[in-house]
Amino acid sequence: MQRSQKHQRGFTLIELLIAITLMAVLAGMSWRGLDGMSRTRESTQTRINQMAVVQTVLAQWQADLDAMQAVPKVNEAGVLWDGRVLRITRRASSSQADGADAGLWVVGWTQRNGQWLRWQSPALTTNSQLQRAWGQAERWGQNPSTDDLAFETTLLPLDQWQLSYFRGNAWSNPLSSAGASEAGNAATANTNNTTTPDAIRLLLELPASSGLTGRLTLDWVRPNFSNTKT
Repeated sequence: MQRSQKHQRGFTLIELLIAITLMAVLAGMSWRGLDGMSRTRESTQTRINQMAVVQTVLAQWQADLDAMQAVPKVNEAGVLWDGRVLRITRRASSSQADGADAGLWVVGWTQRNGQWLRWQSPALTTNSQLQRAWGQAERWGQNPSTDDLAFETTLLPLDQWQLSYFRGNAWSNPLSSAGASEAGNAATANTNNTTTPDAIRLLLELPASSGLTGRLTLDWVRPNFSNTKT
């Protein structure tokens, strides 16, 4: 009696090569998909971080204007724009250890070398300190010294920025006489420097590296302003 034998057929070399090739192709496709997802996530996170920086900077801008404080014989309007640097006298945001008023800060905003910059003095409690810091902020915006740069903070990349004041129920250039007194150019210029604008419009031209490419507009309105125009 002859016993039958079952022959088990294995994979041929060609079949193994085909299987290995298919596995390699699938692995490559999976890797490209995972790599694409990783790059997308990194790009999204970078954009989120950049947008957070812009929001933080604009919040600081708003805080500086909200805390604006006019100072007689130093900064009658609380804010002054000379075409290059915006200077503000504002209340310090912190108090002294004994709870007393911490005084005032002189703050400056300007653009230099494609960057938006902010300058802030130490807390000031005397008129002479305020006058020195007011002049220092102007010098910082024009031709800063090493000492001036010590109080400077680089905020974000910026192509261009513009300011407009709302005065006399109309938007105008801060350096123009629009919306102010009609008693002559000299009197008008003096009025512009001694009267707090009802609102300030900030226009920023942001480069791609800032996270928000293009034009951004932000309006600040004086807290006690009431527009009576009908």
